[in-house]
Amino acid sequence: MIKTVAVGLSGGLDSTLTALLLQEQGYNVIGLTMSIYNKDIANLKAAGNACYGSTEKQDILNVQEWGKEHNIDVHILDCSEEYKQIVLSYFKESYLSGITPNPCVKCNETMKFGVMCDKALAQGIQFDYFATGHYARITKRNEKYVLQKGIDEKKDQSYFLYRLSQKQLSRLLLPLGSFTKEEVRKMARDRGLAVADKADSQDFYNGDYADLLEQAPKVGDIVHTNGRVLGKHIGFWHYTIGQRRGLGIAYPVPLYVVDIDAEQNQVIVGEVESTFVSKTTICSVVWNGLETQLQTPLTVGVKYRSAGKVVPAIIEQKAENELLVSFETPQRSVTRGQSLVIYDKNDGISVLGGGIIK
Repeated sequence: MIKTVAVGLSGGLDSTLTALLLQEQGYNVIGLTMSIYNKDIANLKAAGNACYGSTEKQDILNVQEWGKEHNIDVHILDCSEEYKQIVLSYFKESYLSGITPNPCVKCNETMKFGVMCDKALAQGIQFDYFATGHYARITKRNEKYVLQKGIDEKKDQSYFLYRLSQKQLSRLLLPLGSFTKEEVRKMARDRGLAVADKADSQDFYNGDYADLLEQAPKVGDIVHTNGRVLGKHIGFWHYTIGQRRGLGIAYPVPLYVVDIDAEQNQVIVGEVESTFVSKTTICSVVWNGLETQLQTPLTVGVKYRSAGKVVPAIIEQKAENELLVSFETPQRSVTRGQSLVIYDKNDGISVLGGGIIK
C-alpha cells in the first residue's frame, strides 16, 4: 500500500525539497503548515527568513499555491493560541527572569511535532509518517529510535530535536539528513525550485526581541564582577551571557556579560576569563539512548549552544531529572536557559539526551 507522509511545509528550501523527494520516492505527500502569528502584539516585523512575523498570511498563500502546482494538498492548522500560550509565554517569562531561552527547541518539541500533528489527526487528516527538512538522521538500536547528527556538520540540527520522544521519532522521516546543504541546493536547482537559493531562516523572529517582550525601559546598573558600577542599561533582557558588543561602557580591556540578575535589575560583566566555567547543571533532562537515571558517572560529548562544537565531559546524576556536567576543559559562556545536548562519545553522532542549563 502507498504510505502517506505529512510534510511540515514552511515555504523554505528544505521543507519544499523534502516534499518533492518523498513524492519521487512514491509516497502520497500532503502538507501541514502552522498558522502561529497572533495579532495581539502590535507592530511586529515581517517574517522574512524567520518563522514568526506579520507576513505570515502571504507566506501561507505561497505555500498553498506551490502545493497546487505539485498536486500536494496543504492543510493549514491554526495553532496561534497554543503558540502564544506555550512558546511566546516561555520566551517572555525566560527573558524577564534573566534566562536566555531557546524557542526553536521548545517549538519543535511542543508545537511542530506535537500540537500541529495532533490537530491534523483530530481533524481527520490521516498520515503514516511525518517529515521535516531538518538536517539530522534517525536509526534504530536495540529496539529504540536514536536521533543522530546529519552528515553536514555545519548544518546539523540534531541539537534542536533532542527532546523528541520515541513515539515522535518512530514515525519521523528526515530525508535531508544524509545530504550536505550544497547537495540540497543542487537538487533543488535541478528540479527548478524557485527557493533553491533562498537564504536559510536564521531565527524564530526577524526583529528586536524587545518587540515580543512588550516591556517599557527599565534602567538598572551594569556592574563589574568586583562590584563596581560601570554604567547603566535600559532593560537587562537586551543582554545575554557572553555578549561583548553593545554594552555601552568604556573600559581598558574588553568586557563580557557573565551573569544577569533579574531580581536586582543588574547586568554583571567581567574580563574574558570570567566567562569560563568547568561545571554546570542541567535540569528537565530527557533521555534518548539510555533507559534510566545514571548509576555511575558517564563520559560523553556535549554541545551547549546550537552553533558550538561537541566537547568531552563527564555527566553524573545530581537529583531527579538533574545532571552535573563536568567539562574536560573549561568552557566559555555556558548560558542559563539554553539546551545542553548529550552525544555518545563512541560514535560522536548519536544523541543520548539532554536538558536545560540551570
